[in-house]
Formats: sequence, structure tokens, C-alpha cells
Amino acid sequence: MSSTALLREDLTTRAAYISDASIYRRMPAAVAEPRSVEEIRELLTLAREKGWPVVSRGGGTSVAGNAIGDGLVIDTSRHFNRILSIDPETATAVIEPGVICDQLRDAAAEHGLTYGPDPSTHSRCTIGGMVANNACGSHSVAWGTSAENLVAVTVMLADGREVELKAGGSSEQALTEALTGIRDNHRAMLRTELGQFPRQVSGYGLHYLLEENGFDVAKAFAGTEGTCGVITRMTVQLVRKPAQTALAVLSFDDSFDAASAAPALRVRDVATIEGMGGDLLDALRMRPGQEDAGQELPEGGGWLYCEVGGETLEAAEARAHEIRGIVDAAGKVTVRNAVVVTDPAEVRALWRIREASAGIVTRLPDGGEAWPGWEDSAVPPEHLGDYLRDLYALLADLDLRGIPFGHFGEGCVHIRISFDFATESGVEVYRTFIDRAAKLVHRYGGSVSGEHGDGRARSALLSTIYSPEALQAFREFKRVFDPDGLFNPGVVVDPEPIDQGIRPGPGARKFDLTPVHAFSHDGGSVAGALNRCVGVGACRSDVGAMCPSFVATKDEVHSTRGRMRSLAEMLRGENLKDGWKSKETLEALDLCLSCKACATECPVNVDMATYKSEFLHHHYGEGLRSFVGRNRRPMAHAVMGWLPVLARLMNLVPGVPTLANAAMSVKPLQKTVMKLGGVETQRDMITFADKPLASWFRKRAKTAGDDLRPGEDPQGRPSVVLWPDSWTNFMSDGPGKAAVEVLEAMGYRVLMPMGDVCCGMTWHSTGQLDALKREVARTLGVMEPLLEAGYPVVGLEPSCTVMLQDEITELLPGDPRAKTLSERTVTLGKFVADHLDAGGQWPFGTLEVEGHSAEAVCQVHCHQKSMLGYDPELKVLDKLGVDVDVVGGGCCGLAGNFGFEPGHLEVSRTLGERELFPKIRAAADGTLILADGFSCRTQISQGTEAEGLTLAEVLRSALSTGT
Repeated sequence: MSSTALLREDLTTRAAYISDASIYRRMPAAVAEPRSVEEIRELLTLAREKGWPVVSRGGGTSVAGNAIGDGLVIDTSRHFNRILSIDPETATAVIEPGVICDQLRDAAAEHGLTYGPDPSTHSRCTIGGMVANNACGSHSVAWGTSAENLVAVTVMLADGREVELKAGGSSEQALTEALTGIRDNHRAMLRTELGQFPRQVSGYGLHYLLEENGFDVAKAFAGTEGTCGVITRMTVQLVRKPAQTALAVLSFDDSFDAASAAPALRVRDVATIEGMGGDLLDALRMRPGQEDAGQELPEGGGWLYCEVGGETLEAAEARAHEIRGIVDAAGKVTVRNAVVVTDPAEVRALWRIREASAGIVTRLPDGGEAWPGWEDSAVPPEHLGDYLRDLYALLADLDLRGIPFGHFGEGCVHIRISFDFATESGVEVYRTFIDRAAKLVHRYGGSVSGEHGDGRARSALLSTIYSPEALQAFREFKRVFDPDGLFNPGVVVDPEPIDQGIRPGPGARKFDLTPVHAFSHDGGSVAGALNRCVGVGACRSDVGAMCPSFVATKDEVHSTRGRMRSLAEMLRGENLKDGWKSKETLEALDLCLSCKACATECPVNVDMATYKSEFLHHHYGEGLRSFVGRNRRPMAHAVMGWLPVLARLMNLVPGVPTLANAAMSVKPLQKTVMKLGGVETQRDMITFADKPLASWFRKRAKTAGDDLRPGEDPQGRPSVVLWPDSWTNFMSDGPGKAAVEVLEAMGYRVLMPMGDVCCGMTWHSTGQLDALKREVARTLGVMEPLLEAGYPVVGLEPSCTVMLQDEITELLPGDPRAKTLSERTVTLGKFVADHLDAGGQWPFGTLEVEGHSAEAVCQVHCHQKSMLGYDPELKVLDKLGVDVDVVGGGCCGLAGNFGFEPGHLEVSRTLGERELFPKIRAAADGTLILADGFSCRTQISQGTEAEGLTLAEVLRSALSTGT
């Protein structure tokens, strides 16, 4: 492949790469994702020809602006990511730079080994990026920094030649001699200024060139932040994992005491000494669904997490119980309380609080914005408590707020601060703070960077903490590797100003407008919502449900972060000049499944489904006019978006749905209709129920003489409203009929709205918000008598239930009926679980298959998993004796209209094959396939030979076994 063919020069891609996890933005000239060393060589040749500077990038989680630039960005994470070998005897691994930290840790675990450095982004950061920034992580107390775990590194220089760096020198004599000269000329400075404490990461680690450190050129290269060459291969040290671990969590009055206690815990068997304060817990508890987070923590205002290892669990637990006594014996501060945890699930829950910190603290407890900038300063651990007190005083003096947390045992503090970057005066306060903070950390003998490098945030501060001789040595070191300044200019050597190119800075809101959604958690501001994404990259992880399109494509453009960057650039209007009409942003949003996983799994609760809906509304406009002209909507928006109305009209004439099903069974006709409707022709057409569920229900009630109006039930039964969503009402009525039978068997009078209702979900996913608001307002009018009567509303279709619970109040914030309906709506599973807890009538037996407990593979609808949770359903299934295997991969891949839109089939099927389809195919005969979502059941039936059942249908089958 030619070097030009490797380039992605389109604005869509470039906008996605405009930032990392920092406050800075640089629009690259091009992005490349090489697969081999030879391709990297070709790219460097092209960059020199075009005069482009070169920046290496891994997971893009750098917090100091290390992985951005206005030239060529070389992203090794997508393709250049192989583990080449693992040697258990020497405990080393040879890898390419794009290997994810957890990828190596999982592979090493097969040999009882692990990779020691483990920053909180370990699920998505690359080891190439970790080495480049000298990342550390929570276990650095025991296992050291990335530099300390680097055995050898192969680097490509600007002219395309590769050199190997290791202890004792390099593969090139001239290079080795030049580095020897730097060491010899600056030996005294290297010994007195660098390497003074473990987290002194600022600048270049030239102290490793000293004889007493083995003239280790590889370790000296670590932390160069892509300024000296492109890493093409690394040999890294692995460490033996403890046989067993226990976690001791100590609580203190505040984070200052926690910091002061930390140095005493740098003792044998203690692998982590992580600290955080009560303000971080307050910030976490403001997140949706996290109101009770942290209850496992012992009471206090500051905490230390101390992981302890041992040969046996008993030994680890016993050693963990000794931790409190160590602090008490030191006599500096008082431990308020302590807990020791060994259960893996409990340990994971506690660590999740700490690991989410980098995202959590971008929002303060009152909802205000907080930013990196003074992200990971470090001081000798014995000074940390005093440094923290002075840092808080500095914040107060400038009327700023922040939430500290970090590696207290190593003297390293992470903090996000309430800088106001939207105004020039706010940027001036930022400059003042940074200048004074650098002088403060220098007073304590510290470093402006404790693990993530200097980048654009701190390189200009090196002159505050280092002597002119040290700065000259840094320049000489870079010149040896990069004499022409090709690699990552403006970082470490000849630094850019700290306020140059701030992403949320002045000018970021050119195309801001009053949105249709209330954006109530962001002050009614689209820009405020987009500022949520600081770039920590949790959406690039393979763990959890977020982000399915990135999982399928491995393309930054199609990550939640990439879309947020595109939306922010659209709003700025500097590069994406068409604002809400931007084709580039439309392209970035195209593969978003609107699964809402990011709304809860993203540490800052980015809600891309809502942002996409808002964008599509403004991009295309509303009404029939939006389907004509050059900027017209895709026809699928008419067919899928207006499907509830089309189904309603179809049922005005009895028998039409049956005729439609018969006609669509003729494949050539079906495919012609689907093509005309703008629907993916490789899909099968959905079918319609012969008559609506609501019609069946009313006829049934009339036959039985039941009164369906609100009021007292003649039989004295409590009343419940069953929501006839469009899917259950018009297409798949079996779950609705089952739910009626189940609820009646439980002792309830079942009611349905007396007219047509719709939550508006299809209009929301296609961004037709005016039509949506009209439909929901009409629906609220139909529901009003039932709401006034105070009845609960039971939803069967998860996506519709989420619309009713979460979205309609954002679209009609001034309508009290919307709020009431939101508060009254529950899933069937929640309703049945609450009924069970209340000791209500239980007409169900247990389900068995051939004398054994029934087994089930369960696909939880992505909206339910993200917004509602599935615990009530699992409780009900457990009561029924069903052994449930929940599919863990998130969205099934169909996602409503998404999987039926042209161009989405490959991603849709890839996501189905991620976990859902294989689990179904591997299931034993007789295994139940559970899926409450109509989309999920459609994906299952079109991707496997199975047919999905709903909880309502499973409950109905259990009625026959009840006593």
C-alpha cells in the first residue's frame, strides 16, 4: 500500500483526532493507522516531504496534550498491536506499541504474570503510550513506572532507520557515543536534579544514563512523549502476581490526613496506597443511579486503598489487618475506621470508584465543570499532606475548586479544577494558578508531572523546576534522536505556551443554540453537554456495553469520544464550517446505535443518543420538507420514524395487516418495497399482528363485561395500566397477551389507554423532535384520566419504557403530566419483583426442563441495561427457578431503526456475533432465549435459528406449574 493510501485526510477523521484527554486541541493534517514497520517508514518519508510534524498516538488518553498535533498523527492502536512473544522464564514480553495494557495483562496471566504499570485507563490505553508518557498506575509502589519495566525498545527515527535501545547503549555506536557525551557533560546535574523520588517524571529521564543506573538508554527514552522517534517494538518486564490479595481501606477525617498517613505504608507486601477524599464521593453520587455509591467505604472524609499480597488468602487478609496498626504506630494522624475485603466482587466495586475518578471529577458535586491542567503533580511522599493543604489554599485564593485523588503512597496527586476557559479573564486565572502551582510544587522538591508526561500542559513549566543546565541537557538529548525537530514539536523542548489552543476556550460556541431537549443537567446548554467529554476514553474499552460501534470498527471516529469531538468542532465552526448542517458530523454520528450505554457507563454520563437526536433534528429540519431537497432525510426516517402512525393507519381497515404479511412473504416484492422505503434489503421485513393488541383487549373485556374506565374495580382488585407500545400493539402481540394474563393471575385489574398512545421513540431515534413532541402531548391527553387515578403503568418494551421514564420530561419539561407518567412507569419485571417483595399473590411455579431447573440465555435490551437495570427481572427469574446466563456485550446490534438502515448491516451483524449469537448457538436444547426488546428478538431470529421469549411469556408458562 502506498504511503498516501494510508492517510486519512478527511475532515471527519481529523476532527475526531483533534484532542486527547487534555484541554488542548490541534487539527491534524492527516491521520494514519499503520499495520507494519514498513508502513511507518513510508509515512515518515511522506511527512518529511510535506513538512508535517509527526505525533505518535495510542489510546489517546494522554491528559497533557501529548498525543495531538497539527501534522501527521500515527495511531498504532488499531492495527499495530500484536503481542509477539511472552517468555515465562525471563518474565518478559515482546510487543508492538498498540497493545492495550489489559490485553498484555490477560495474556501474561496465563503464566501467572502481569504487567506492573496499571493506570486507571488500563482497559484502553496502549503500552506504547504508557512508555512514551512514563505512566505508572496504582501498583507502582510495588512494581514501578513504565520506564522501570522497560527492558528494550526499538525506535524509528526521522530518516526511517530503526535503532534498538537497551541497558548499556544502543545498536548504533554513534548514537551511544553521543548519549555518553551528554552523560559525561552533565553528570553532576543528573545526580542532583533528576531521579530524586519515584514520581519525578517531568522532563527526560536522563538519570538512567548514569553508570550506577546501567547506562540504560531504553529507560532514558521512556517518557520522551513521542518527541524523539516512533516506537516500533518493546520488550517489557513482567512481574509475578501475588498468589492471593486482600484490600484494606482506611478512612480518615479528610484527604490531608490520608495523604499524611500514606508514607508510613510503603512497607513489605503493600502494592497500592491510593488516596481520595470525600468530595470525590460527593461527585460520584450526583451521577444517575449512583446516589448510594460508596456505601462499602468505612465512614470518613478521606480514604486510602491498600492492596496486600500473600501466599494464601489467610496470610494476605492477616497482613491487611495489620495496615491500620502501621499508621497508628507512626503517630502522625488518626485512622477513623478500616475495612478489609477479600471477596472479588466487593473488591472490584471499591476499585471501580477510584478508577472512575478521572472521568467523575470533570463534574463537581454541584454540577460545575472541572478540567485537567494541573493533572498529576508529585512531591516526595513525606511532603504530600502539607503540599495538599497549600494547594487547597491556592485554589481558595483564586476562587477555584477541585477534587484531588491519586497515588498518595508515591506523592502523586490528580486533580480537576473549575477553570473558566470560556472567557479571557478565566484563561488569565488559569495562567496565574499554573504559574503559582509550579512554584509551590518546586518548593516541596516536586515535579509538575508525576506520571503522564509534560505535554502541552506542563512543558513550559520545566524552567520553573529545573536549572538551565537540565533544560540544555534535554535539548541535547532530543537533538541526538531528532535533529530536525520532526517529532511532536512544542513538547518538553522549546515548549508551546500553556494557554495555546485550549479546546473549551473562547470561540467554542459559535453555533450554540436553544435546543429542543431541556438538557436539564447541563444548564440547558448544548455546549455544556459537549464539555462533559474530557476524553478519558472509556468508550474505547472492550469491557461493558460502551461503545458498540467502536467495538465493531476499532475506529476513533465511531467512538463516543470521536463523536463528541466532532460535535464540539461543529459547534465551534472553525474547521467544520457548516454548523448543524455539517456532513462530517453527520458521518461521525452515522454508526451511533443510540444504545444509551454511554449515558451510564461513561464516567461523565455523555448521552450520545440524545445528542444525535438533537443533531438530526437541526440538520434535516422537520416535516415533509425535510424529505425533499439536497439535504433531505433518508427515506428510512419516514418508514421507520413514522412506523407507529403507518401501523395505526394500516389497522383502520380490518385485514390489511394480514394481506400485507402475505404480500411481503413474496421475496421479490418484499425486497422491492424495502428498497423503495430506503430499508436494508438484506434484512427480512418485520411482520404485523393480524389485529392490534388494544383491539383484542377491548373485545375481550367487552365479552367479559369488564369496565375499562378508571374507577373502583367491582371485584376490589387494584388496577394497573399496561402500556400498549407500538411494537407490542401492532407487530408482536404475544407478549402483551401474556402480560394481561399474568397480571390478572397476580390479582390485578388490567387497564389500557382508551385511545392510541405512543412514547415517540422512533421519532426520537430519527431526530424528528417536533413530531415527537406533538405525539407525546397527544398521548398525555389520552393518559390523563389514568394518571389522575394514580395507577401504575407497566411497560413491556424496554426502549419505550426508557422513553417514558427518562426522555419525555426532557422534551416536555413544563408539562406536569409528563413528570407524572415518568414517575409511574415501571418495567414488568420491576412491577412483579415489587409485588413479590410486598408479599402479594404468587400464582407461579418453578420452570423445569426434563427434571432440571430451566436454563436461559438472556439478552438485556441496551436501553434497559443502561438506564433501568435488570436486577428485578433476575430476581423474578430466580424465583421461577431459571438459571440465567446474561449476555454481557451490551447492544444486540439491531437497535431499532439502526440495523434496518442501509450501510449498517455489517456493524449490526458484527455486534450480534460478539457474544449474543455464539451463546445462543452453544446453548443446550430446551434453553430459553429471553429478550424483552422487539429489536433484540428480531436480531436473534434473523441471526440465528432461535426465537426469543419475553419475561411476560416466561411468567405465563410458569402459571401452569403454579399451585
